[in-house]
Amino acid sequence: MSLIETRLDQMYPTLDPTQVETARRFASGPPRRFAAGEILYDVGDRNAPAFLVLEGTVDASRHDGLGHEEPIISAGPGQFTGEVNQLGGRGTLARVNAGPDGALAVPFDAAHLRALVIGSAELGEMIMRALILRRMALLESTAVGSVLVGPPEHPDMVRLQGFLSRNAYPHTVLDDDEGEGHALVAKLGVPDRDLPLMVCPNGTVLRRPSNSEAAACLGLLIPIDPDKAWDVVVVGAGPAGLATAVYAASEGLSVLVLDQRAMGGQAGASARIENYLGFPTGISGQALAGRAWNQAQKFGAEIAVTLEVARLHCDPPPGEPMRLEMTDGSMVCARTVVIASGARYRRPEIDGIEAMEGAGVSYWASAIEAKLCEGEEVALVGGGNSAGQATVFLAPKVKRLHMICRGPDLTASMSRYLIDRIEALPNVELHPDTEIVAIEGDRNSGLNGATCRNRKTGETHHRPFRHLFLFIGAEPNADWLEGCVETDDKGFVVTGADPARPLQTARPGVFAIGDVRAGSTKRVAAAVGEGAAVVAQIHGFLGGLTTTA
Repeated sequence: MSLIETRLDQMYPTLDPTQVETARRFASGPPRRFAAGEILYDVGDRNAPAFLVLEGTVDASRHDGLGHEEPIISAGPGQFTGEVNQLGGRGTLARVNAGPDGALAVPFDAAHLRALVIGSAELGEMIMRALILRRMALLESTAVGSVLVGPPEHPDMVRLQGFLSRNAYPHTVLDDDEGEGHALVAKLGVPDRDLPLMVCPNGTVLRRPSNSEAAACLGLLIPIDPDKAWDVVVVGAGPAGLATAVYAASEGLSVLVLDQRAMGGQAGASARIENYLGFPTGISGQALAGRAWNQAQKFGAEIAVTLEVARLHCDPPPGEPMRLEMTDGSMVCARTVVIASGARYRRPEIDGIEAMEGAGVSYWASAIEAKLCEGEEVALVGGGNSAGQATVFLAPKVKRLHMICRGPDLTASMSRYLIDRIEALPNVELHPDTEIVAIEGDRNSGLNGATCRNRKTGETHHRPFRHLFLFIGAEPNADWLEGCVETDDKGFVVTGADPARPLQTARPGVFAIGDVRAGSTKRVAAAVGEGAAVVAQIHGFLGGLTTTA
């Protein structure tokens, strides 16, 4: 059963008269009357307010880029419209119009909606739960969001699916050789080189778009004032960065989070995290990141995805903020910078492997990759917790999983509970003291095979793997910091020059947390802890600036 069938009362609660009066104190304007059928907001509208219905009804419906439409609900007096995008002024995912007798409704723009969920604990809990459940229901639906059309295994199709999934945006995938997908490609006369297509919810058709182009079409991008000096700019929306955003924003600091890909970082790709405090049954990395994302938005943090930092200008003139230069040439001003850019999985030194990324070679294991390799033999390289979580996730979906580990066993780098679980999986074969030394295939046909070598005996074996998952250690995402901060011999950022601020680098006002920091514990809980702890140190630094001024 769908969410809307099982949790309808929580998704669309009805406020009693006292609650309505409380909510109205936070409204962004007076009640507005809408004629029958008049649109309150449409799919893709940015900065559309949520509305609390006072009289009449409003009808919400979901749409996809091809014009398919499904009704969601008819909301009456005491009920409100909207979903989590309206907390941050991003493009809406539904159309809402007045019912047959019109409607009288009170608007709540993003700032006033956030003020409501913070200012009233009772209503805040009710409204946040409803907004989140509505997004989850949209993700369940097939007639909502963007439509991707192209070959299912095309690297750019996999990339776009990953981008939309990691950012919790609903979408549908159509094969360009079948049914509606084939008809659309033929109608538009699109050559193979321009596939995949992305049909945005407003009907705009993009040909082989970049992630940034997709984000712009969805209304995911937010405008950033280049002259505004943010109290805190966090680079990286993984667990560490999102924790900083939540704590700093909740304490009244202006916060901007930048990430070039999606929320969650490496942890966001974890199928299940079972050793994080407070989640005895485990939680997926994406679910944890999604909760933190919504929490940060609730407190007013701005989060900008697909903005990549090219360079930190860390030595400004006296009295001026630091500047972060984006790869598109735009600038962001910051009083403090928190480096939470994490680490990326290391690319092995194998000829041609870079060209095969997304075409059989992956650095994460999501539902998208699992579907592509369903029923096949796959290889997974690595011996840490991330490799273990990916193995446990993939094994039930594949014919056989070959786990390739350079060490003699898994005990040196993997949690015991994961080792026990892997040992209980009948279709997982561990290959210790082994490494991949060559791969075969090309970007068009995909991966065709790999050569493994035993590091003790030198013996090699060729295996016809079409999917190779790599979890072989991490390299810091710190190239953009060149010339600003000290790093260790592996490139991780060094902190602790000032004992009073152990998470600050030698550059005053620049802090480092999480996996990118030298000496950090590479665990989600440790990253979240550092993300919270750094906020107190930021307050101390900003207080010193005020005193000096």
